[in-house]
Amino acid sequence: MSLLDFSSDAFIVAFFLYCFGFLFYGVSALGKKWSKRSPEEHVKKWGRVAYVVSLAGFAAHLTFFFTRWAGGGHIPTSNMYEFMSFLAMAIMAAFIIVEAIYRKPLLGLFTLPLTVIIVAYAAVFPQEVQPLIPALQSYWLKIHVTTAATGEAFFAVGFAAGLMYLLRTVDFRKTDEKAKREQRWVEFTLYVIIVIIAFIGSVFAFRGAGYEASFKQETVTIDDSGVENSAVNTVEYSLPPIFKPYNSQVVSIDSFLGLDKPLFETPHWMKGVDAARKLNTITWSVINGSILYGLLRLILRKRIGAAIHPLMDGIDEDDIDEISYRAIAIGYPIFTLGALIFAMIWAYIAWSRFWGWDPKEVWALITWLYYTAYLHLRLSRGWHGSKSAWLAVIGFVVVMFTLIGVNLVLVGLHSYAGV
Repeated sequence: MSLLDFSSDAFIVAFFLYCFGFLFYGVSALGKKWSKRSPEEHVKKWGRVAYVVSLAGFAAHLTFFFTRWAGGGHIPTSNMYEFMSFLAMAIMAAFIIVEAIYRKPLLGLFTLPLTVIIVAYAAVFPQEVQPLIPALQSYWLKIHVTTAATGEAFFAVGFAAGLMYLLRTVDFRKTDEKAKREQRWVEFTLYVIIVIIAFIGSVFAFRGAGYEASFKQETVTIDDSGVENSAVNTVEYSLPPIFKPYNSQVVSIDSFLGLDKPLFETPHWMKGVDAARKLNTITWSVINGSILYGLLRLILRKRIGAAIHPLMDGIDEDDIDEISYRAIAIGYPIFTLGALIFAMIWAYIAWSRFWGWDPKEVWALITWLYYTAYLHLRLSRGWHGSKSAWLAVIGFVVVMFTLIGVNLVLVGLHSYAGV
């Protein structure tokens, strides 16, 4: 067995151990009402089991990382699969550190699912080791990417604690307008998480079934001198085409539930060869996510937030608020070094300029400014509690758009990379 094969096996082991860790954290939270032990003893016992299993998953993840590095010949952070895998590992490292300090087992009930989702999302991308392009052949790849991802990992833990705070403090029994507004926004946050889960599940399900659809699309571009250039591109789908590429013809298409031709054509103003496929993926994610959300509501017979709220009983909300703030406070200087300072140094070495308004650079700056504002409002304006928690939750949405949206939607100098 080669190192790369062993690395792939370790990745799968890490994924399942994280899943089991999450289940044990669930037992810790759900079983305390039926346990013969006191609730505190039950949570402590199963929280310890979950933490050990999570540590084992982290050890397997480290094994994946270093064996892939040895087998591939370079640090595995150069594409979306590798970077998202590293980010998940960094989130686990941040969680282990925070959990060791604060001893709040239920934090794992929110951090582990986030890790599982990111690991599963990483597996959506091609997993072959790719040779580094010239721009990435630098030791700054190790320094910039790892520090930026580590900062983002602590932001993720801050997000998990912030969401815990909201689920602990928002009273789903109240009917006044302010309470209803808070309930709707918490529920919408959970809905978005379910849509992301549905996206990953949809991709794996259709790929596993071997679904394929192919189109030929003719595109016309005008260069700087005003000359028209036409090209014919082949666009491959792994999800049934609700939207086909603009100005395209069907090459082949598998039938799915009677859907043997596209329902709509992508608008002409959506540019790029992959624009139609991305719109189609987003559409399927929203459809399947809405179905999954509806099924959960039907099973629970209440809002998902209202179902989770009782699990938060006994948690000190001030402790959770402090954990969210401390995690972000730790991540902020690390992110500042990695995503801005080290990034600018590498940009000067690679492209002879410190700043170029590339989409990834702009969104890294937006993320930094956002968390700068968070710390200012927290420390100078006294934004604690609910306000601080909402800022932590929204902040991680900004982080995820910087990581995913910029790479997969916008086009720039960083489009080739995982960061």
